[in-house]
Amino acid sequence: MDRAGERSPWPWSTVRRVLATGGVMIAIAGKLLAHDPSATITWNREVSRIVYERCASCHHPGGTSFSLMTYQDAQPRAAAIKASVLSRRMPPWGAVKGFGDFRDDKSLTQEQISLVTAWVEGGAPRGNNPNALPPAPKFGEPRREEIPTSGLAVSGDLTIDRPITVDGLWPEHVPPGASMQIVAAWQNGRVEPLLWLYEYNDSYRHPFRFRRAIEIPAGTTIRGVPRDAKIVLMTADDNSWFSRLRALFRKTG
Repeated sequence: MDRAGERSPWPWSTVRRVLATGGVMIAIAGKLLAHDPSATITWNREVSRIVYERCASCHHPGGTSFSLMTYQDAQPRAAAIKASVLSRRMPPWGAVKGFGDFRDDKSLTQEQISLVTAWVEGGAPRGNNPNALPPAPKFGEPRREEIPTSGLAVSGDLTIDRPITVDGLWPEHVPPGASMQIVAAWQNGRVEPLLWLYEYNDSYRHPFRFRRAIEIPAGTTIRGVPRDAKIVLMTADDNSWFSRLRALFRKTG
């Protein structure tokens, strides 16, 4: 019954659904406001999480570079941090996103880059809520990246003589500043993107391991590696890639 004593034209079940929907919309609106891009980005709430996840493995006391573990460490370097993430020099990864699918991708997402940039442009504030700061990660002995001991070296275009399974790629030698798009070109016309290195430097000299190994059939040509570079296709084979090279590949031009 409404306030005039008349029956509402809406069944009560419909009213309940409308009220419930309204509650959901209010909750959704609250979440949207919590992620409002106009809201102030702070070290405590957003940026520290990005640094701890993507940067702190190198940038901690005793690490391979200066520490960024605290606000006092990061705030004086805010402008340099912004420049480094916008140019994608940091974190040092080297592979262009979307070209190949890799495990342990250390690069920042576009959302993370936008958050760091907004933080710096907003004055790099600490934030008023110390409880928003996540626990700092702990680090033991630095992990040494294993250098592949087996695989197939590629310099220039090479065609595979029999099927292989490739777990990743390792830039054994790349001239500084070089860029290359490495693909596997199937005989049936399929082209599989493997790795796009952009403006190479020595901080990118690490294995790029695929999220899933790629089965490459015989007759496939690996293209995109300059003759003055050497890229190793990492395989599960324990034999020396020097001895396998003659058996599995032939030069194509």
